[in-house]
Amino acid sequence: MAEGGARLVVVGGGTAGWIAALMLQRHAASADMALDIVVVESSRIPTIGVGEGTTAVFRQVLMDLGIDETDFVRRTGATVKFGIRHKDWRRKGHCYDGPIDDPNLLALSRQFMPGEQQSMLHIYAVSTGRSVADIHLFGELMQRRKSPFGLDGDELVPAGPFQHAFHFDQAKVGAYLREITAGVQLIDAEVADLRRDAETGTIEALVMTDGTELAGDFFVDCTGFRRKLIGEGMGAKWMSYQDHLPVNRAMPFWLDHDETEDIAPFTLAWAQEAGWMWAVPTRERIGCGYVYSDAFTTPDEAKCEIERALGREIEPRADLRFDSGRLDRAWIGNCLALGLSSSFLEPLEATSIHGTIVQLMLFTRFFFDKAGHADDTMRQRYNDAVSRQLGDFRDFINLHYVGERDEPFWRHARGECMNEATRDMLAFCTENMPRRADFQPFPGDLPHINEQLFYPVLDGLGHLQRTVAKTEMAASPKVRAHARKAVDAHVRDYKKAAGDCLGHRHYLDLVAEGAVSFRWQ
Repeated sequence: MAEGGARLVVVGGGTAGWIAALMLQRHAASADMALDIVVVESSRIPTIGVGEGTTAVFRQVLMDLGIDETDFVRRTGATVKFGIRHKDWRRKGHCYDGPIDDPNLLALSRQFMPGEQQSMLHIYAVSTGRSVADIHLFGELMQRRKSPFGLDGDELVPAGPFQHAFHFDQAKVGAYLREITAGVQLIDAEVADLRRDAETGTIEALVMTDGTELAGDFFVDCTGFRRKLIGEGMGAKWMSYQDHLPVNRAMPFWLDHDETEDIAPFTLAWAQEAGWMWAVPTRERIGCGYVYSDAFTTPDEAKCEIERALGREIEPRADLRFDSGRLDRAWIGNCLALGLSSSFLEPLEATSIHGTIVQLMLFTRFFFDKAGHADDTMRQRYNDAVSRQLGDFRDFINLHYVGERDEPFWRHARGECMNEATRDMLAFCTENMPRRADFQPFPGDLPHINEQLFYPVLDGLGHLQRTVAKTEMAASPKVRAHARKAVDAHVRDYKKAAGDCLGHRHYLDLVAEGAVSFRWQ
C-alpha cells in the first residue's frame, strides 16, 4: 500500500466482504499501517440467507479477531459442526462420517522419527478393519449429537484441543460482522462502472449508479456471481470445472427441526439418483438443497425425488444453475477478488468460506504490504497459489464420486468425470497408505486439504486396502504397538469426554439464554 496511508475499498458485504474488512483491518493495525477501509454494500441488492457450513479455520479467525464465540453463536443462530456425514455415497444403505479433527496429533512420540508417525493411527485403524471415524473425538461427538463443551459452573470447558466448525445462515453472519466492525466506513451504494487509468488499467475510482465517484488505492471485489469489478471491469475470465464436477443445479429449501431429536452437529450430505442433498442445521431450522445434474433429471423430477426420500413435501426457494470453476486471475492490477467473485465449487466439503479465509491469510502474510506497487510477477505468485488451492479442492471433491452406485448419473461421474488426480490417488492406494508427506504443503504452510481429510473419504468409499495397512504396520512393530495403545486410550478417553459434554441443543439453549461463557485459551 502507498506510504502515508491508503484507501482500501471492499465492494460487496456479506460474509466474504466483512471478513475481508476485519482481517485486513487487523493486519494493518498489527503492521502499524495507516489504512482507511471502506465497504460499499447496497441495501437494494437482496441477500439470500442459506444454510452454510465452514471448516475449522473460521473459528480460528473468530479467535484471532477476539470475537466472543458465545456472542457469535447467540446472535447468528449458528450451530456446531464436527464434520460431514456421507449417506449412500458408496452405495445405498451405506454411511460414513468425515470428522475434521486429527487424532494423530495427540499420539506423537519422541521415540519415533516424524515420518514414522504420519497417519499411524489411521493406518492402524484400517489394518484392524475399523472405520477411521471411530478413532476421532469428533466422530464420537457426531454419533452422540453432543456439543464440544462440558460445563464448570457457568463456564464452558472444551472436551479436547481440536477446533470445531460452524453451521449458520450466511445472511445473518454477514449482518453480525457488519454490526461488530468498528473503524470501517460503510457506504450504501451500488457500483455502475469503473474509472480506470488509461495507461496502467488500474482502477482509479468507482462510479456509482447515482453518478458519484469513490476513489481508492486498492479494491476488493466481493460482489459474488456478478463479479462487477474483476470480471466486468478488469477482464478476468471464467475457467470451468464442469468436466470434473458433474452437478450444475441447486434447489434450496428449508426444513423444520425434529423436536424429538437433538440437533445434528454435522452436515448431512445424502447421495441421490442424480446428485446429492445437503442438510445444514442452524438454530432455527435446517437449510437444505438438492445439488444435481440437469443432464440426468429435470427440476420437477428432482423435487419429487427429494420428497420421496424425505417422506414430505418441500417448498423450493429457487432452482439455480451454476458452473463450478474459478477465475483465470483472482488479482488483476489493484483489484483482488474474494469469495464467490473469485470461484465457486459445489457446496460439498465447505470450500467457499475456507478458501476465502486462506486466500486472505495468504494475501496479508506475503503480499499486502507491497500490494500498492506490486508487479506482474508478484500478482502471478498469488494467482498461482489460488489456482493451486482451488485445483486441489476440485480434485478432492471429484474423489467423492467414485463409489459403487450404478445409476446413470453415478456411472457418468465415475467414468466420464473422474480426473487424473483421482485416478492417481486410487492407484496409489492400491499399494500404499497416504501420509502427510504425500501431499504438497500450501505456501506458508497455511491450512489446506491433506491426508487428514482424505482418510475418511477413501476409507468410507472402500479405497483403502486392509492388507496394505497391515503390511505397513508389520514393518515397524514398535510403531504398531504404540498406535494400538494410543487408539485404545484415545477411544476410551473420547467416550468419557463425550459423556461429560452438553447435548448440542442444551448447549445452544444455554448460549441463547446468556447463561454460559467461554474464554479463548
